[in-house]
Amino acid sequence: MLVKFPKARGKFTNKQMLSELTWLRVGGPAEYFFQPADLDDLMSFMSNLPDNISFFPLGVGSNLLVRDGGIKGVVVRLGRGFNSVEVSNGLVVAGAAALDAFVARTAADHGYDLTFLRTIPGSIGGALKMNAGCYGRYISDYFVSANAVNRSGDLVKLDKTDVSFSYRNTALSADLVIVNVTFAPPSGEVEALHEKMRIQKQKRDNEQPTKEVTAGSTFRNPCAFSSLGQENEDNKFKAWKVIEDAGLRGYQMGAAKMHEKHPNFLTNTGGATASELEELGELVRKKVFKNSGIDLKWEIIRVGDP
Repeated sequence: MLVKFPKARGKFTNKQMLSELTWLRVGGPAEYFFQPADLDDLMSFMSNLPDNISFFPLGVGSNLLVRDGGIKGVVVRLGRGFNSVEVSNGLVVAGAAALDAFVARTAADHGYDLTFLRTIPGSIGGALKMNAGCYGRYISDYFVSANAVNRSGDLVKLDKTDVSFSYRNTALSADLVIVNVTFAPPSGEVEALHEKMRIQKQKRDNEQPTKEVTAGSTFRNPCAFSSLGQENEDNKFKAWKVIEDAGLRGYQMGAAKMHEKHPNFLTNTGGATASELEELGELVRKKVFKNSGIDLKWEIIRVGDP
């Protein structure tokens, strides 16, 4: 069936291979792929998108497993025009496409502490959606508001009650494209903030396979006990520990592997398919449950058709 899409100034293509855009380097095609030129372009496109066409907002693909059959409908990916970071009057306003690390560094340059974002892969839109966190600090701790475009093409403002934060999750509607997020972080001394981030990055590089093809942590820590995800620091409640205890550190199926350096990192060693990676992840969940009774939950978002 011929679909008539609204005219747009941005990039619109058919059959964009999503394996080229995800950190795991897997995923079939997006049926349609749209990169808006700016906010007005996005709003116009969404307001005229046919009702029978679904859409999926895509960030930088750092925490995503797109299945081999790809994604039906339109994949909307924000880029230039949505990656600015502005700091004024104690607030940091970050575009949804701004990389987390860039937001952390820019805030630090102005004496504001969003250092926990420095080692979180991905962009701010995805970080909001997942209530991303590190070192016991989360997006929810500093969130003030966000702007998003809805299915009707309207720009809407979201506060904490609209987002409804929980551990590694929010209640944000799938019919929203986040365009920017406003934070109110604590202040700090510029050099000290940058030194703190340097130490954090070094620690991450020492403990995680940052040079490998992964999507970050595969499973959520099973230890969250509060609405915002404060974690029990006891290692027996860490996802990596229960995976290791099940004998799965370095476990490999074909080209899919749980990394030796950090067993909670699902790794594409070269040529793995999305189905192989997902199958290994499900096997890990099954073996961990059999060994410890803990039901691991995926942190990586899995989307698309098999």
